[in-house]
Amino acid sequence: MQLSKFLITLTLTLGIVGAATAQQMPPPSQGDPIEQLDQLLDLEESQQQEIRRLMETAERELAPKEQEAQTLQANLAEQVGPDVDESAVRRDATRLGELTGDITAETILLQSRIEAVFTDDQRQRLDDAIAQQQQQMRDLQNQLPQQGQPAR
Repeated sequence: MQLSKFLITLTLTLGIVGAATAQQMPPPSQGDPIEQLDQLLDLEESQQQEIRRLMETAERELAPKEQEAQTLQANLAEQVGPDVDESAVRRDATRLGELTGDITAETILLQSRIEAVFTDDQRQRLDDAIAQQQQQMRDLQNQLPQQGQPAR
């Protein structure tokens, strides 16, 4: 489910998984994202409960939209052919765009609501962890082109 992927990404909003390095790095742990946040930020029990509540609410609201988006994507893929129904393609694509926009907005709002649960110190630790991971990603990306080149 797309929300689950987001939650893992949120947990490690840290940029651990990037397109350029996804094939080179093992996938992030699929453990409980709140436990991962707790390990990083030392969350209070009340913070953990609030984050769980926010995530459960978002999942209930987003699940039907994600399912509809997947269905529309499948429908669009099936419509490829010489006798395509252009109006149906445009209708499905328009609806898919609306759903994608809604899902994106809700995901960003969820992340903002979760960050609002953190203390200033926790936000700073998260920012520091993100910056560190992004630097590691840049370092790894800089090494990737060198791996395939023959020695001179």
